[in-house]
Amino acid sequence: MEREPEPLVESLAEPLAEPLADPLADPLADPLAEPLAEPLHLPAAYGTPSRVLGWSGIRDRLVSALHYWLCTTRADGRPHAVPVDGLWVDEHWWFGGDPATVHQHTLRRDQRAVMHLPDPVRAVVVEGVADWRQPDRRLAHALAVASRTKYGYGPPPSTYRAGVWALRPRVVLAWDELPVDATRFTFGQVS
Repeated sequence: MEREPEPLVESLAEPLAEPLADPLADPLADPLAEPLAEPLHLPAAYGTPSRVLGWSGIRDRLVSALHYWLCTTRADGRPHAVPVDGLWVDEHWWFGGDPATVHQHTLRRDQRAVMHLPDPVRAVVVEGVADWRQPDRRLAHALAVASRTKYGYGPPPSTYRAGVWALRPRVVLAWDELPVDATRFTFGQVS
């Protein structure tokens, strides 16, 4: 017997009237600002890009993707990769998981992470820092709506309010045709 999705604690029937604003967002990065796009420097044997991709197309891929791979580093230096559901909202990638999972443990120790979409031909790789956030009511509501819309299931807003990871991009590498349009997008200050 198929289980009905858990009803949301807060009503999701009415969309939020105002644009989302994340009060905990990186103060060095304007979430509405376009990142700097430049050709990706590749080894000579790979060739040289002749054009760059536009950010809006890459953002669309991040928003619409159903699957993401998250890469973190264990305490002993070994890499860890895991597929994770997520949401690209306000130029951050929002994701969770059970507190007992390896990626939750590794991120509590070292917040540096890489997320990439599963397509190796039309690649999108996001390098950044994951912060544990407790979104305000409006953002938690929007995340719950986005999850239900995208996946057909998702936690209620109260789960997001309790805490969720947000990956702040520093650098995004993307291409549709390597090396022709291999592009590096830089957000704010790169560390």
